[in-house]
Amino acid sequence: MTDREEVMDSSDSRDIAPSAKKNGKTSLLDSGEDFEVLDEEDIDDDDPPPLEDAGEGKGKNANPSEKKNADPELPGQVDEWLDVLGSGQLKKKVLEEGEGRDSRPQKGQNVKIRLKTSLLDGTVLEEKPDLSFTLGDGDVIQALDLAVQLMEMGEKALIQTDAKYAYGARGSLEPAVPPNAELSLEVKLLEATDAPDLELLPPAEKIALASQKRERGNAHYQRGDYAFAVNSYSIALQITESSSKVDISPEEESELLDVKVKCLNNMAASQLKLDHYDAALKSCVSALEHQPDNIKALFRMGKVLALQGEYTEAIQSLRKALKLEPSNKTIHSELSKLVKKHSEQRGAEQAMYKKMLGNPSNNSTQKPRAKSSWGLSWKWLFGATAVAIGGVALSVVIAARN
Repeated sequence: MTDREEVMDSSDSRDIAPSAKKNGKTSLLDSGEDFEVLDEEDIDDDDPPPLEDAGEGKGKNANPSEKKNADPELPGQVDEWLDVLGSGQLKKKVLEEGEGRDSRPQKGQNVKIRLKTSLLDGTVLEEKPDLSFTLGDGDVIQALDLAVQLMEMGEKALIQTDAKYAYGARGSLEPAVPPNAELSLEVKLLEATDAPDLELLPPAEKIALASQKRERGNAHYQRGDYAFAVNSYSIALQITESSSKVDISPEEESELLDVKVKCLNNMAASQLKLDHYDAALKSCVSALEHQPDNIKALFRMGKVLALQGEYTEAIQSLRKALKLEPSNKTIHSELSKLVKKHSEQRGAEQAMYKKMLGNPSNNSTQKPRAKSSWGLSWKWLFGATAVAIGGVALSVVIAARN
């Protein structure tokens, strides 16, 4: 790992880095990690957050104010606007009827669509004649994942979406979408097939599929959509961990494990961004079980332990990472800050204990005084006794003389 390493394990990310370079911009995935992910970097890690449920009924959540007459400029239009979420931010209109309600695709199926993406003013941004993705996996923008579930086979529809369900406040480099842009998506559902059986999937295809899901997670992370990133990494992990009924070579097994560890590392980074420290620690521990000397996992584990106040364990983790890569200035800097912070905490604790137990210097000054007053008491008692004995003796002498 170099001093300026990537934020994510994403050296082969195809859908982000090339477009960033093309536009003269440096994305988070291109720029070098510097371990930025744990800046000052749960969802239930076992059950990542699903996409918002689009619901089933066309009329249930429809807002009457959103319905309007068919647009005469759109030929073949046969339906009015359907308010998918009931908020007016995602609407769907049927342009050409499909094969019936029973032909709708299901979550988890692989679908193929024809897509034309435009701004609301009609400016075409992108056209894809055969875009394939797994429905509900977060492989595409949320507007498509939600609306395609409501389409029939062969149906052609127009979808209008707020930026929230498209490319958000950041926009996109590829396709070139401005920030906060509302989009118009013309979609035709071409095909829907069941996802392949992972147990029967050839190792090379399984590796490619897991890597594809991981890259999608990297895209979500780069955009700051950390919950969706965790979702994509979780799906990739399920693929890498699935059993296999086909032969797999040692090289393929090693490559699959490498993808798994990268997913765990990137998931930890996303969970830390969400302040889900327990889940992030669990991801780091899992990565280190497979690769005990993985520097990223050691570094992130040190960071999360420090955030949980476990300074001794955090320092041990960072020292191990630094030992593996002594020239890494980022680890060295983080370790120095943590050691200093731990020392200050111990000093504060010692001061608190002194305050609780009392000031030892005050006790030491009081003891001599007590000793001194006790010594004076003995001297006074001895003198008084001597006087008393003397008085008795004198009385005896006087009595004897008489």
